[in-house]
Amino acid sequence: MKNRLLSLILIVLSWGIFNEDVLAQQSQNQLFNGKDLTGWYTYLRGKGKNIDPNHVFTVQKGQIRISGEDFGCITTNEAFENYQLEVEYKWGALTYPPREKNARDSGILLHSTGADGAFSGIWMYSIECQLIEGGTGDMLAVGDGSTKFSLTCPVEKEMQDKSYIFNPNGEPATINSGRINWYGRDPLWKDDKGFRGANDLEKPIGKWNKLRVVAKGHEITIYLNGKLVNHATNVTPQRGRIQIQSEGAEIFFKQVSLTSIK
Repeated sequence: MKNRLLSLILIVLSWGIFNEDVLAQQSQNQLFNGKDLTGWYTYLRGKGKNIDPNHVFTVQKGQIRISGEDFGCITTNEAFENYQLEVEYKWGALTYPPREKNARDSGILLHSTGADGAFSGIWMYSIECQLIEGGTGDMLAVGDGSTKFSLTCPVEKEMQDKSYIFNPNGEPATINSGRINWYGRDPLWKDDKGFRGANDLEKPIGKWNKLRVVAKGHEITIYLNGKLVNHATNVTPQRGRIQIQSEGAEIFFKQVSLTSIK
């Protein structure tokens, strides 16, 4: 009887462990399957949803290629909250008007809500993790200027070109529009193609970078190549779709994965 009871206990325990593993696997979501843009739709300024005559958004050799030729984005069909987003990206060589001579530019728009194209006829209202030469990790409120889209960061006392600078030991500042620069943005930053700042963490053009975004409750934390670069609290909204921008520069993604945080 004791042996039978022990066997039953072991079976129950092993079943429980198995189910914990299954739940852990279910919490991981590969937003990019390496084959196509299943789970995403495209939106381009002046063209609309899923109309992409210039093939701005394609999948090549297991990578998402965003040419940058037209301004727009790919957007997840689903909305998410409480997650860790991990992305591997690299800049391509091509740039297009009106930014062919400007810093390579893109971005990941978090907690995107409302109508497609509500912001400048291109993007949904959102909180942006900026991808731009010299400024990757900047955070922007891409909203309607109201408190519906806002974030708070500890910042330096002095501003940088009318923008706050993240400092984990600074005083809190709240924005409803504009940006809060990552801590190492070069004070001499110029919107020039190929710009490199003294403290830049991004790797050279053509090399892969790792970006990790932790969106938990009212906080968003950004890491670039393993380094903390920005951290916001009192973020509004706290849930929404994810957009990846096309903004004049060629960019590639080989990993876009999301892990739920309970």
